[in-house]
Amino acid sequence: MLAKTTVLLIGLALCSSPAFNQNAPTSVPDYTADGQLKVPENYREWIYLTSGFDMSYSPGSDMADHHMFDNVFVNPDSYKSFIETGTWPDKTMLVLEVRSAEGKGSINQKGNYQSANRMGLEVHVKDEKRFQGKWAFFGFDDAKTAKMVPVEASCYSCHAAHAAVDTTFVQFYPTLLPIAQSKGTLSDGYKKEITAAKK
Repeated sequence: MLAKTTVLLIGLALCSSPAFNQNAPTSVPDYTADGQLKVPENYREWIYLTSGFDMSYSPGSDMADHHMFDNVFVNPDSYKSFIETGTWPDKTMLVLEVRSAEGKGSINQKGNYQSANRMGLEVHVKDEKRFQGKWAFFGFDDAKTAKMVPVEASCYSCHAAHAAVDTTFVQFYPTLLPIAQSKGTLSDGYKKEITAAKK
């Protein structure tokens, strides 16, 4: 009887695990037959990394007519790996969600909060066998699938030149930057920028 009970418990544990649960949310890249990335619908259940407010990488940019927040999430397995190694494993997905900033509303009289309406959605994917440069960008907006952003786009060269870790802007992720520093995984380009900024 004990042996049967043990087998039953093991079977229940296996069937309830994400690998055996057909309805479990996926946290690895999922593509259509023609190579488009499917939007990770459950990304808000992933690990939240940071929010930015009115961030822009262009010196001359001006968004005086509106303000916006961006929120960054990463799939849980990749987050755990980063904590251990200071870099991203294959199949990492970083989601950038953009929302407009609202001012006065309800009891809020100053400052900003995020709108319920999403302005845009981008995903940065590491898939070493699929992409020549290991990483690729996808822009969704309101679509459920997206084609890869062409490698000629400026986002690739910008990330390659300025990203703190493995072409990702870990310098803006306050809980991960100290880990990268302690693991010695900061890029040479980022370290040169920091040294120059201190002079």
